[in-house]
Amino acid sequence: MVESLKWLRSAFLRVRQNFSWVLRICTVYMLLVTLTSVPPRAPLEAQQVVKTLKPMICVHTRLIDEVYEWKIQRSLQLVREMGANTIVEFFPWAYGEPSRGEYNWASFDRIARHAKNQGLQIIARMGLVPEWARQVEGEQTTLNYLPERSFQDFSNFVAAFALRYAGTIDHIIIWNEPNLSFEWGYRPVDPADYAKLLQSVYAPAHNANPNVVILAAPLAPTLEPEGSPNGLNDILYLKNLYIAGAAPYFDALAMHTYGFTEPPEAAPSPTELNFRRAELLHQVMLAYDDPQKPVYITESGWNDNPRWTKAVRPSQRVAYTVNAFQWAEANWQWLDKLCLWVLRYPANTRSYPDNFALITPDFELTPIYYAVQAYARGQAESSQLWLPAPAQ
Repeated sequence: MVESLKWLRSAFLRVRQNFSWVLRICTVYMLLVTLTSVPPRAPLEAQQVVKTLKPMICVHTRLIDEVYEWKIQRSLQLVREMGANTIVEFFPWAYGEPSRGEYNWASFDRIARHAKNQGLQIIARMGLVPEWARQVEGEQTTLNYLPERSFQDFSNFVAAFALRYAGTIDHIIIWNEPNLSFEWGYRPVDPADYAKLLQSVYAPAHNANPNVVILAAPLAPTLEPEGSPNGLNDILYLKNLYIAGAAPYFDALAMHTYGFTEPPEAAPSPTELNFRRAELLHQVMLAYDDPQKPVYITESGWNDNPRWTKAVRPSQRVAYTVNAFQWAEANWQWLDKLCLWVLRYPANTRSYPDNFALITPDFELTPIYYAVQAYARGQAESSQLWLPAPAQ
Protein backbone atom coordinates (compact mmCIF):
# COMPACT_ATOMS: atom_id res chain seq x y z
CA MET A 1 0.00 0.00 0.00
CA VAL A 2 2.79 2.38 0.91
CA GLU A 3 4.62 1.56 -2.30
CA SER A 4 1.44 2.27 -4.28
CA LEU A 5 1.08 5.68 -2.63
CA LYS A 6 4.72 6.50 -3.38
CA TRP A 7 4.19 5.55 -7.03
CA LEU A 8 1.05 7.66 -7.28
CA ARG A 9 2.83 10.63 -5.68
CA SER A 10 5.76 10.26 -8.09
CA ALA A 11 3.40 10.01 -11.06
CA PHE A 12 1.49 13.10 -9.90
CA LEU A 13 4.74 15.10 -9.61
CA ARG A 14 5.78 14.06 -13.11
CA VAL A 15 2.41 15.09 -14.54
CA ARG A 16 2.54 18.44 -12.73
CA GLN A 17 6.08 19.06 -13.95
CA ASN A 18 5.10 18.17 -17.52
CA PHE A 19 2.02 20.35 -17.28
CA SER A 20 4.19 23.24 -16.15
CA TRP A 21 6.39 22.81 -19.20
CA VAL A 22 3.35 22.55 -21.48
CA LEU A 23 1.95 25.74 -19.95
CA ARG A 24 5.24 27.54 -20.52
CA ILE A 25 5.43 26.36 -24.11
CA CYS A 26 1.85 27.51 -24.74
CA THR A 27 2.60 30.90 -23.20
CA VAL A 28 5.67 31.39 -25.40
CA TYR A 29 3.70 30.25 -28.46
CA MET A 30 0.87 32.72 -27.78
CA LEU A 31 3.38 35.51 -27.27
CA LEU A 32 5.04 34.73 -30.59
CA VAL A 33 1.67 34.62 -32.33
CA THR A 34 0.77 37.99 -30.86
CA LEU A 35 4.04 39.52 -31.94
CA THR A 36 3.88 38.19 -35.47
CA SER A 37 0.21 39.13 -35.97
CA VAL A 38 1.03 42.85 -36.06
CA PRO A 39 1.55 43.80 -39.71
CA PRO A 40 4.95 45.29 -40.59
CA ARG A 41 5.36 48.93 -41.59
CA ALA A 42 3.71 49.45 -44.97
CA PRO A 43 6.47 49.61 -47.59
CA LEU A 44 6.47 52.66 -49.84
CA GLU A 45 5.42 52.37 -53.46
CA ALA A 46 7.27 53.91 -56.36
CA GLN A 47 6.74 57.67 -56.22
CA GLN A 48 3.16 58.46 -57.25
CA VAL A 49 1.66 61.50 -58.99
CA VAL A 50 -1.90 62.77 -58.64
CA LYS A 51 -3.72 62.95 -61.95
CA THR A 52 -6.57 65.44 -61.81
CA LEU A 53 -8.22 68.10 -63.92
CA LYS A 54 -9.57 69.87 -60.83
CA PRO A 55 -6.73 70.97 -58.52
CA MET A 56 -9.18 72.70 -56.17
CA ILE A 57 -10.37 69.31 -54.87
CA CYS A 58 -9.11 68.53 -51.36
CA VAL A 59 -10.30 66.27 -48.56
CA HIS A 60 -9.96 66.29 -44.77
CA THR A 61 -8.58 63.00 -43.46
CA ARG A 62 -8.60 61.40 -40.00
CA LEU A 63 -5.34 59.45 -40.00
CA ILE A 64 -3.69 60.51 -36.76
CA ASP A 65 -5.51 57.90 -34.65
CA GLU A 66 -5.02 54.98 -37.03
CA VAL A 67 -3.30 52.01 -35.37
CA TYR A 68 -2.12 50.22 -38.52
CA GLU A 69 0.12 51.97 -40.96
CA TRP A 70 -1.29 50.09 -43.95
CA LYS A 71 -4.63 51.83 -43.34
CA ILE A 72 -2.91 55.20 -43.59
CA GLN A 73 -1.31 54.12 -46.84
CA ARG A 74 -4.57 52.75 -48.28
CA SER A 75 -6.47 55.90 -47.32
CA LEU A 76 -3.94 58.11 -49.07
CA GLN A 77 -3.91 55.88 -52.13
CA LEU A 78 -7.67 56.40 -52.38
CA VAL A 79 -7.25 60.17 -51.98
CA ARG A 80 -4.88 60.16 -54.95
CA GLU A 81 -7.12 57.88 -57.01
CA MET A 82 -10.10 60.14 -56.30
CA GLY A 83 -8.22 63.06 -57.86
CA ALA A 84 -7.50 65.22 -54.81
CA ASN A 85 -3.94 66.51 -54.56
CA THR A 86 -4.20 67.89 -51.00
CA ILE A 87 -5.37 66.69 -47.61
CA VAL A 88 -6.05 68.45 -44.34
CA GLU A 89 -4.87 66.44 -41.32
CA PHE A 90 -4.82 67.06 -37.58
CA PHE A 91 -1.43 67.00 -35.85
CA PRO A 92 -2.15 67.29 -32.11
CA TRP A 93 0.36 69.19 -30.00
CA ALA A 94 -0.35 66.76 -27.14
CA TYR A 95 0.87 63.87 -29.31
CA GLY A 96 3.98 65.62 -30.58
CA GLU A 97 5.22 67.08 -27.29
CA PRO A 98 3.87 64.99 -24.41
CA SER A 99 6.46 66.57 -22.09
CA ARG A 100 7.94 70.03 -22.43
CA GLY A 101 10.82 69.95 -24.89
CA GLU A 102 10.54 66.20 -25.51
CA TYR A 103 9.22 65.58 -29.01
CA ASN A 104 7.66 62.42 -30.40
CA TRP A 105 7.33 62.69 -34.17
CA ALA A 106 6.64 59.02 -34.97
CA SER A 107 2.88 59.27 -35.63
CA PHE A 108 3.39 62.47 -37.65
CA ASP A 109 6.26 61.04 -39.66
CA ARG A 110 4.33 58.07 -41.01
CA ILE A 111 1.51 60.31 -42.29
CA ALA A 112 3.98 62.71 -43.91
CA ARG A 113 5.96 59.83 -45.40
CA HIS A 114 2.98 58.19 -47.11
CA ALA A 115 1.39 61.46 -48.23
CA LYS A 116 4.65 62.45 -49.94
CA ASN A 117 4.89 59.00 -51.53
CA GLN A 118 1.37 59.42 -52.97
CA GLY A 119 2.18 62.87 -54.35
CA LEU A 120 -0.11 64.68 -51.89
CA GLN A 121 0.29 68.04 -50.21
CA ILE A 122 -0.67 68.41 -46.54
CA ILE A 123 -2.38 71.26 -44.74
CA ALA A 124 -1.64 70.66 -41.05
CA ARG A 125 -4.12 71.66 -38.38
CA MET A 126 -2.64 72.37 -34.95
CA GLY A 127 -4.31 72.09 -31.57
CA LEU A 128 -4.99 69.82 -28.55
CA VAL A 129 -3.03 71.01 -25.52
CA PRO A 130 -0.79 68.62 -23.55
CA GLU A 131 -1.54 68.39 -19.85
CA TRP A 132 1.68 70.09 -18.80
CA ALA A 133 0.76 73.21 -20.80
CA ARG A 134 -2.80 73.59 -19.52
CA GLN A 135 -2.48 72.92 -15.79
CA VAL A 136 -4.23 75.48 -13.64
CA GLU A 137 -4.05 75.07 -9.89
CA GLY A 138 -7.39 74.04 -8.43
CA GLU A 139 -9.10 73.78 -11.83
CA GLN A 140 -9.90 71.02 -14.28
CA THR A 141 -9.21 72.01 -17.87
CA THR A 142 -10.09 70.48 -21.22
CA LEU A 143 -7.79 69.48 -24.06
CA ASN A 144 -8.70 72.72 -25.85
CA TYR A 145 -7.70 74.98 -22.97
CA LEU A 146 -4.66 77.08 -23.87
CA PRO A 147 -3.80 79.72 -21.25
CA GLU A 148 -1.94 82.79 -22.45
CA ARG A 149 1.11 81.82 -20.38
CA SER A 150 1.45 78.77 -22.68
CA PHE A 151 1.26 80.69 -25.98
CA GLN A 152 5.05 80.70 -26.15
CA ASP A 153 5.21 76.93 -25.59
CA PHE A 154 2.72 76.39 -28.40
CA SER A 155 4.71 78.74 -30.61
CA ASN A 156 7.88 76.78 -29.91
CA PHE A 157 6.16 73.56 -30.94
CA VAL A 158 4.76 75.04 -34.17
CA ALA A 159 8.24 76.32 -35.05
CA ALA A 160 9.78 72.91 -34.38
CA PHE A 161 7.07 71.29 -36.54
CA ALA A 162 7.61 73.85 -39.33
CA LEU A 163 11.35 73.19 -39.31
CA ARG A 164 11.07 69.40 -39.30
CA TYR A 165 8.56 69.19 -42.14
CA ALA A 166 9.73 72.12 -44.27
CA GLY A 167 9.17 71.23 -47.91
CA THR A 168 6.76 68.44 -46.98
CA ILE A 169 4.21 70.36 -44.91
CA ASP A 170 4.28 74.08 -45.69
CA HIS A 171 0.71 75.02 -44.67
CA ILE A 172 -0.20 75.20 -40.98
CA ILE A 173 -3.59 76.09 -39.49
CA ILE A 174 -3.41 77.64 -36.04
CA TRP A 175 -6.21 76.13 -33.95
CA ASN A 176 -9.76 75.18 -34.91
CA GLU A 177 -13.03 77.12 -34.61
CA PRO A 178 -11.92 79.48 -31.81
CA ASN A 179 -15.31 81.20 -32.04
CA LEU A 180 -16.85 78.25 -30.15
CA SER A 181 -16.50 78.08 -26.38
CA PHE A 182 -15.91 74.32 -26.58
CA GLU A 183 -12.94 74.81 -28.91
CA TRP A 184 -11.56 77.60 -26.73
CA GLY A 185 -11.40 75.46 -23.61
CA TYR A 186 -14.94 76.24 -22.40
CA ARG A 187 -14.03 79.88 -21.87
CA PRO A 188 -15.68 82.99 -23.30
CA VAL A 189 -14.41 83.33 -26.86
CA ASP A 190 -12.12 86.30 -27.42
CA PRO A 191 -10.89 87.37 -30.89
CA ALA A 192 -8.25 89.60 -29.26
CA ASP A 193 -6.77 86.60 -27.43
CA TYR A 194 -6.69 84.58 -30.62
CA ALA A 195 -4.97 87.51 -32.38
CA LYS A 196 -2.26 87.33 -29.68
CA LEU A 197 -1.86 83.62 -30.36
CA LEU A 198 -1.36 84.27 -34.08
CA GLN A 199 1.17 86.97 -33.31
CA SER A 200 3.06 84.62 -31.00
CA VAL A 201 3.29 81.92 -33.66
CA TYR A 202 3.89 83.87 -36.85
CA ALA A 203 7.52 85.05 -36.72
CA PRO A 204 9.02 81.88 -35.14
CA ALA A 205 7.27 79.68 -37.71
CA HIS A 206 8.59 81.79 -40.59
CA ASN A 207 12.07 81.81 -39.11
CA ALA A 208 11.94 78.00 -39.00
CA ASN A 209 10.57 77.68 -42.54
CA PRO A 210 10.53 80.84 -44.68
CA ASN A 211 8.07 79.19 -47.09
CA VAL A 212 5.50 78.33 -44.45
CA VAL A 213 1.93 79.58 -44.93
CA ILE A 214 0.21 80.35 -41.64
CA LEU A 215 -3.57 80.03 -41.89
CA ALA A 216 -5.89 81.75 -39.44
CA ALA A 217 -8.22 79.19 -37.93
CA PRO A 218 -11.48 78.31 -39.66
CA LEU A 219 -14.49 79.59 -37.78
CA ALA A 220 -17.54 77.49 -37.03
CA PRO A 221 -20.61 78.60 -39.01
CA THR A 222 -22.89 79.83 -36.25
CA LEU A 223 -25.41 82.57 -35.52
CA GLU A 224 -24.54 82.87 -31.80
CA PRO A 225 -24.96 86.51 -30.71
CA GLU A 226 -22.48 88.54 -28.70
CA GLY A 227 -22.52 87.49 -25.06
CA SER A 228 -23.60 83.92 -25.78
CA PRO A 229 -21.87 81.36 -23.54
CA ASN A 230 -21.62 79.01 -26.53
CA GLY A 231 -19.64 81.13 -28.95
CA LEU A 232 -19.85 84.02 -31.39
CA ASN A 233 -21.23 84.50 -34.88
CA ASP A 234 -18.39 83.73 -37.30
CA ILE A 235 -18.83 86.96 -39.28
CA LEU A 236 -18.71 89.10 -36.13
CA TYR A 237 -15.71 87.14 -34.85
CA LEU A 238 -13.75 87.70 -38.07
CA LYS A 239 -14.50 91.43 -37.98
CA ASN A 240 -13.29 91.63 -34.40
CA LEU A 241 -10.19 89.63 -35.29
CA TYR A 242 -9.24 92.29 -37.84
CA ILE A 243 -10.05 95.06 -35.35
CA ALA A 244 -7.70 93.35 -32.89
CA GLY A 245 -4.85 93.75 -35.41
CA ALA A 246 -4.44 90.14 -36.51
CA ALA A 247 -4.02 90.82 -40.25
CA PRO A 248 -0.17 90.90 -40.31
CA TYR A 249 0.02 87.56 -38.52
CA PHE A 250 -1.61 85.17 -40.99
CA ASP A 251 -0.89 84.49 -44.66
CA ALA A 252 -4.21 82.91 -45.60
CA LEU A 253 -7.64 82.36 -44.09
CA ALA A 254 -9.18 78.95 -43.49
CA MET A 255 -12.96 78.60 -43.57
CA HIS A 256 -15.60 76.02 -42.71
CA THR A 257 -18.67 76.22 -44.87
CA TYR A 258 -21.34 73.52 -44.85
CA GLY A 259 -24.42 73.37 -47.02
CA PHE A 260 -26.75 71.78 -44.44
CA THR A 261 -30.12 71.45 -46.22
CA GLU A 262 -29.63 74.08 -48.93
CA PRO A 263 -28.13 73.68 -52.41
CA PRO A 264 -24.75 75.31 -53.06
CA GLU A 265 -26.20 78.09 -55.19
CA ALA A 266 -28.54 79.29 -52.40
CA ALA A 267 -27.93 82.99 -51.78
CA PRO A 268 -25.90 83.96 -48.72
CA SER A 269 -27.51 85.85 -45.87
CA PRO A 270 -26.24 87.01 -42.46
CA THR A 271 -29.13 85.10 -40.89
CA GLU A 272 -28.61 81.82 -42.79
CA LEU A 273 -26.04 79.04 -42.62
CA ASN A 274 -25.28 77.66 -46.06
CA PHE A 275 -22.43 77.01 -48.49
CA ARG A 276 -22.19 80.56 -49.81
CA ARG A 277 -21.73 82.00 -46.32
CA ALA A 278 -18.06 81.88 -47.34
CA GLU A 279 -18.78 84.93 -49.52
CA LEU A 280 -19.81 86.94 -46.47
CA LEU A 281 -16.57 86.07 -44.73
CA HIS A 282 -14.62 87.07 -47.82
CA GLN A 283 -16.47 90.38 -47.86
CA VAL A 284 -15.09 91.03 -44.37
CA MET A 285 -11.59 90.48 -45.76
CA LEU A 286 -12.28 93.00 -48.51
CA ALA A 287 -13.71 95.50 -46.03
CA TYR A 288 -10.46 95.41 -44.07
CA ASP A 289 -8.33 95.79 -47.20
CA ASP A 290 -7.03 92.24 -47.18
CA PRO A 291 -7.96 91.04 -50.70
CA GLN A 292 -4.69 89.36 -51.66
CA LYS A 293 -4.77 86.60 -49.08
CA PRO A 294 -5.95 83.24 -50.40
CA VAL A 295 -8.76 81.30 -48.79
CA TYR A 296 -8.76 77.59 -48.03
CA ILE A 297 -12.10 75.97 -47.23
CA THR A 298 -10.83 73.16 -45.03
CA GLU A 299 -14.21 71.61 -44.15
CA SER A 300 -17.30 71.49 -46.32
CA GLY A 301 -19.96 69.14 -47.58
CA TRP A 302 -23.43 67.73 -47.09
CA ASN A 303 -24.74 64.88 -44.97
CA ASP A 304 -27.28 62.24 -46.02
CA ASN A 305 -28.16 60.63 -42.68
CA PRO A 306 -31.92 59.85 -42.80
CA ARG A 307 -32.40 60.76 -39.12
CA TRP A 308 -30.55 64.10 -38.94
CA THR A 309 -32.60 67.24 -39.46
CA LYS A 310 -29.71 69.01 -41.20
CA ALA A 311 -29.24 66.27 -43.81
CA VAL A 312 -30.33 65.85 -47.42
CA ARG A 313 -31.19 62.84 -49.56
CA PRO A 314 -28.27 60.78 -50.96
CA SER A 315 -28.96 61.92 -54.53
CA GLN A 316 -29.01 65.53 -53.37
CA ARG A 317 -25.74 65.09 -51.54
CA VAL A 318 -24.04 63.89 -54.71
CA ALA A 319 -25.51 66.70 -56.81
CA TYR A 320 -24.84 69.44 -54.27
CA THR A 321 -21.23 68.38 -53.77
CA VAL A 322 -20.36 68.35 -57.46
CA ASN A 323 -22.28 71.60 -58.02
CA ALA A 324 -20.39 73.22 -55.12
CA PHE A 325 -17.07 72.54 -56.83
CA GLN A 326 -18.46 73.95 -60.06
CA TRP A 327 -19.78 77.05 -58.29
CA ALA A 328 -16.48 77.69 -56.54
CA GLU A 329 -14.49 77.16 -59.73
CA ALA A 330 -16.65 79.58 -61.68
CA ASN A 331 -17.19 82.29 -59.06
CA TRP A 332 -14.58 82.21 -56.30
CA GLN A 333 -11.28 83.21 -57.84
CA TRP A 334 -10.03 83.95 -54.32
CA LEU A 335 -10.39 80.30 -53.26
CA ASP A 336 -7.37 78.00 -53.36
CA LYS A 337 -8.77 74.70 -52.04
CA LEU A 338 -12.21 73.28 -51.31
CA CYS A 339 -11.77 70.39 -48.86
CA LEU A 340 -14.56 67.94 -48.11
CA TRP A 341 -15.23 66.61 -44.65
CA VAL A 342 -14.37 63.73 -44.34
CA LEU A 343 -12.58 60.97 -46.26
CA ARG A 344 -13.01 58.20 -43.68
CA TYR A 345 -13.26 57.55 -39.94
CA PRO A 346 -11.05 54.88 -38.33
CA ALA A 347 -14.24 53.41 -36.85
CA ASN A 348 -17.95 54.16 -37.11
CA THR A 349 -19.26 56.86 -34.79
CA ARG A 350 -22.71 55.20 -34.92
CA SER A 351 -24.30 58.60 -35.40
CA TYR A 352 -24.90 61.16 -38.15
CA PRO A 353 -21.18 62.06 -38.64
CA ASP A 354 -20.73 58.69 -40.39
CA ASN A 355 -22.76 60.11 -43.27
CA PHE A 356 -20.17 62.76 -44.02
CA ALA A 357 -17.61 60.07 -44.92
CA LEU A 358 -16.63 59.28 -48.51
CA ILE A 359 -15.28 55.85 -47.54
CA THR A 360 -16.40 53.44 -44.82
CA PRO A 361 -14.01 52.20 -42.10
CA ASP A 362 -13.80 48.95 -44.10
CA PHE A 363 -12.71 50.90 -47.21
CA GLU A 364 -15.97 50.56 -49.10
CA LEU A 365 -16.30 53.42 -51.59
CA THR A 366 -19.55 55.38 -51.48
CA PRO A 367 -21.41 56.99 -54.40
CA ILE A 368 -20.14 60.42 -53.31
CA TYR A 369 -16.55 59.19 -53.71
CA TYR A 370 -17.24 58.06 -57.27
CA ALA A 371 -19.00 61.33 -58.09
CA VAL A 372 -16.04 63.44 -56.94
CA GLN A 373 -13.67 61.12 -58.79
CA ALA A 374 -15.68 61.55 -61.99
CA TYR A 375 -15.61 65.33 -61.55
CA ALA A 376 -11.82 65.28 -61.04
CA ARG A 377 -11.50 63.37 -64.33
CA GLY A 378 -13.72 65.82 -66.21
CA GLN A 379 -16.54 63.29 -66.52
CA ALA A 380 -19.20 65.10 -64.49
CA GLU A 381 -19.39 68.53 -66.06
CA SER A 382 -23.18 68.25 -66.42
CA SER A 383 -23.95 67.72 -62.78
CA GLN A 384 -27.58 68.63 -63.41
CA LEU A 385 -27.93 64.96 -64.34
CA TRP A 386 -27.57 64.18 -60.65
CA LEU A 387 -30.25 66.59 -59.49
CA PRO A 388 -33.69 65.34 -58.49
CA ALA A 389 -36.56 66.39 -60.74
CA PRO A 390 -38.13 69.72 -59.73
CA ALA A 391 -41.42 69.59 -57.88
CA GLN A 392 -44.50 69.91 -60.09
